[in-house]
Amino acid sequence: MGVPVQEDFRLILDIATVLAAAAAGGLLAALLRQPVLLGYLLAGILVGPTGLGWIKEVVQVETLAQFGVTFLLFTLGVEFSLKELRQVRGIALGGLLQIGLTIAVTAVLAVASGWLTPVQGIFLGAVLSLSSTAVVLKSLTETNQMGTPQAQAMLGILIVQDLAVGLMLAVLPALDAPLPKLAGSLAKSVAEIGLVAVGAVLGGIWLVPTLLRLLAQQENKEVFLLGVISLCVGIALLTERLGLSSEIGAFIAGLMISEVEYADQTLAYVEPLRDVFAALFFAAIGMLIDPRFIADHLTLILGLVGLVMVGKFCLVAPLAGLFGYPLPAAVLVGLGLSQIGEFSFVLASEGQALGLVSRQLYLLIVSTTAVTLLVTPFLLKGAPGLLRKLQGIPFLSRWLAADERPRDLDARAPHKGHVVVCGYGRVGQDVVRILQARRHPLLVVDSSEQVIQQLRSQGIPYLYGNAASALVLEKARLNQAHALVIALPDRLSTRLCLKQALELAPHLEVVVRATHEEDIEQLYQLGAREVVHPEFEASLGLCSHLLLQLGEPLEVVQQEILAIRSSHYRNLRPLPPSCLIPTSVSWPPPPPANGSHDASPSESVLAWWEQWRRPGQPEWAGIPSSAE
Repeated sequence: MGVPVQEDFRLILDIATVLAAAAAGGLLAALLRQPVLLGYLLAGILVGPTGLGWIKEVVQVETLAQFGVTFLLFTLGVEFSLKELRQVRGIALGGLLQIGLTIAVTAVLAVASGWLTPVQGIFLGAVLSLSSTAVVLKSLTETNQMGTPQAQAMLGILIVQDLAVGLMLAVLPALDAPLPKLAGSLAKSVAEIGLVAVGAVLGGIWLVPTLLRLLAQQENKEVFLLGVISLCVGIALLTERLGLSSEIGAFIAGLMISEVEYADQTLAYVEPLRDVFAALFFAAIGMLIDPRFIADHLTLILGLVGLVMVGKFCLVAPLAGLFGYPLPAAVLVGLGLSQIGEFSFVLASEGQALGLVSRQLYLLIVSTTAVTLLVTPFLLKGAPGLLRKLQGIPFLSRWLAADERPRDLDARAPHKGHVVVCGYGRVGQDVVRILQARRHPLLVVDSSEQVIQQLRSQGIPYLYGNAASALVLEKARLNQAHALVIALPDRLSTRLCLKQALELAPHLEVVVRATHEEDIEQLYQLGAREVVHPEFEASLGLCSHLLLQLGEPLEVVQQEILAIRSSHYRNLRPLPPSCLIPTSVSWPPPPPANGSHDASPSESVLAWWEQWRRPGQPEWAGIPSSAE
């Protein structure tokens, strides 16, 4: 009985070692202002079998690490919702084309060079066609790009790639078999995907809502969490058993929950587990990397990394452009999906077991994949800034804007005195609804085909094109417009739209939604008349209601709110409002100096307010006092 106990203790020690190394690596990366994902990967390399050799039970650690990507895809499904999934269904065809073209081009080049046989070339193409769902999504989340059009396109293609993994694994054993057997394996996998899709729809309608309501009625956090985890892992294991990947099963489970009222509660409970297991997963990926092999074949591996990433970029970026994404977004999609994915480790291992690739080729695939994964966080973090600098170069700016001409202008579009609304997301829709209620003429600018179809059906005047393009904004007749509202999802497009708009109409009234706190001052410096930050506005709304309920005069509350907005929310950042600091000011205020106690309640409130704002006492909004 002693040996199993020792083995169990060894596994616990290995997990503790990996988590500690991941924490140290993540901390070091954060201190150096680098993606923490890079710290996890390097920590895995350090403590893995090819590093210091501290980890002995590698297989068991890798098995536990699979929970990381499972929970990552599950939470993504919960956040994403079926409505958003429908919005990227168009690019899904692009994902199929990308996989097919990658396999075809790789096979042709491999066979033409005499390096591989046709079967090996097809297998290698399948390995290279996959991108890393886990790394891309983690990097996009860390850089706050998940709401951008390029992120949505990447997600649509990644979902197709994850679905294709099941097909690839099913076809691999029959890859060099006669065509009928190959066709049979493919048909079986397609049927299984269809079966899973039907089951997900039925379960999402009848089973999942009932189960979550039952769990929530118990009002027990532990029971709810265990039930949700069991649902996620159960569906993931079911799809794995059917020949698909467990990750796509976890994503489906998240989508099923996303339409239920308990989605936010589910997300709040699962996210801590996701982060812990995700760190374990990326560290386990690092343990597969052999730094000695990379050092011995550094020139060859760097050449393969460059060839793979440039080749995939040249395939993916044009496909994204073909499906209606503006050229800057298409470039970012190409860069974001230029790496090789973590499922390639699984395919490469299976191919080696089936004799499709040699040990040397397997090590080259693993090493090349590992280096592309290490490069990807830097690429996704720096790509928007690099693209912005390129757009500042005149001849490159013209090239990047070459396909950004307006595609369609509604015949009902106003010509003068209208409000232009750039972006028809949740904020844009609210703005349009209020403007319509007050009968103000308006024009909505958006680059999404689905959004334009929605605007057509609702009878709202629209301009189909990229709002960051000067050609599109010129077509919107900004120089004759009354105002411009910018409610775009990503920071780069917001800044470009503001800059282009003020170049066309310098005196235009421009109101901008800032998605990040650090963008507020920059947007003001670029010329915005008003910059609105959703979280700060929520704080002001809460405080306004609270102060009024506490008996503060409406005029005083409005004055405070106006002062905070006029200071660009400076009193709310980076330090907390000074009104939250304990002061010597008391309530109710002391009686007047002449001893009179006949002051009205409103006068008492104003007296206390003036004392509270008097120089030398903390001030909430920084409104100048009479002494100033």
